[in-house]
Amino acid sequence: MATGEISRVDPAELEVGAVVTNSGRVSAAKMYTPHAPTLPFTPVQLASLDEAITLASRTTGLDFSVYLGELGSDSRARAEELHAATPRPSHAVLVAVSPGERVVEVVTGEESHRRLADRGAKLAVMSMVASFKEGDLAGGLVSGLRMLTDQAGHAPRS
Repeated sequence: MATGEISRVDPAELEVGAVVTNSGRVSAAKMYTPHAPTLPFTPVQLASLDEAITLASRTTGLDFSVYLGELGSDSRARAEELHAATPRPSHAVLVAVSPGERVVEVVTGEESHRRLADRGAKLAVMSMVASFKEGDLAGGLVSGLRMLTDQAGHAPRS
């Protein structure tokens, strides 16, 4: 068919829900099928991650949290901003991961930094990155949280 030619459609050949309009175009109604959002974790992985965060916080007395999402061009500043928004920033440890940007930031507060040396945080990040490269986001986070927990040690007795 050459450009500008009009083809005729036989209404009997149209699928159910389709009609030829007055202008000659075919309008078709399609059933809406919502797409389920693709979540980064399965329910089992979420439970495992939740358990690791809870155990890390109980064991050390520090407030562990994980942020998963875009951090932007200044990832460190954004991670520090998220850390400052926690209830007790001086006792908080934030693990911020942006898989799309390939960035991992660990931010500690004044008290948590005393108990969690930079070297220990770097080792945990290296472990997480190794798992992330293998496509295991949840496993990397759980492993990193366990390493950070071991580095920080048990909560001081009051």
